[in-house]
Amino acid sequence: MKVVVTGGAGFIGSNLVERLLREKDIKKIVIIDYCKSGVANIKHLLGNKKINLVKLNIINLKKNNKNFKSAACVFHLAALIDMSSSLNNPSGYYKANVLGTLNVLEAIRHYNVNKIIYAASASCYGATKKKPISETSKIQLNFPYAFTKYSAEQLIDHWSKVYGINFFSLRLFNVYELKSTISSSYNSVIKIFLRQYHLNKPLTIFGDGNQTRDFVNVKDVCEAFVKAFKSIKKNKIINIGSSKPVKIIKIAKMLSNKIVFLPKRIGETNNSKANISKAKKILNWKPKINFINDIKKKFNNKKN
Repeated sequence: MKVVVTGGAGFIGSNLVERLLREKDIKKIVIIDYCKSGVANIKHLLGNKKINLVKLNIINLKKNNKNFKSAACVFHLAALIDMSSSLNNPSGYYKANVLGTLNVLEAIRHYNVNKIIYAASASCYGATKKKPISETSKIQLNFPYAFTKYSAEQLIDHWSKVYGINFFSLRLFNVYELKSTISSSYNSVIKIFLRQYHLNKPLTIFGDGNQTRDFVNVKDVCEAFVKAFKSIKKNKIINIGSSKPVKIIKIAKMLSNKIVFLPKRIGETNNSKANISKAKKILNWKPKINFINDIKKKFNNKKN
């Protein structure tokens, strides 16, 4: 069995590729990535005979790209992902996230690939006040990034209805990993905190720190992708989070006594909590790694 992973050299993608290597039925994994920043993430995997790295930006992907031929599934993770950067480069985000997804869908259609699993974003919910956030919560697209990720999801849903492509769209909440060495543009608050922590610099918080985020470990996220891959269900949009929000200020204080507060960024949500009942029911999935316990284990709750 052959699968394709777009964005497979990125933060989540590289972890997913590593997880997929443990699946005995998968004999070949094609990674399609433009490798601008993430080659270090998969360097240790490139010697594996199952891996085939194709250095290509999906913006330039042609529908007759033979890497999609005979693929059982496409895991689509390639995207521009920084929320703030999308404000300054909306056209770039549209090309990468929307038109790039269209290119992937057309390659899937050309080669009659049966299934796509998409790394969607919980950013589509914006600053919704209803908590916990379910898949039916109001869509509020406050950033170009959110608009492009949601538009790509809509494309996938439409192609499914018109061309019969089976899909899972996993709306990821705040995916994290407690490593400061991950090379990507995935500038989550945890990655920024870890970078500042290891450089012995003050941790920066936008706002008063009382805002909450729903953190889910990348290993748990990869398990959700694998379960979606194996599922016989079709055409599902599912939240992937922990459903256990944590205050940003609490995380910062666990790492350091040196904290700097900056003005709150416009458009960002105050509180985030995922309703994951659908993930439990459809995928038989729930996170195994507790975020707070993970931090305590990794850092022994020591402060600078």
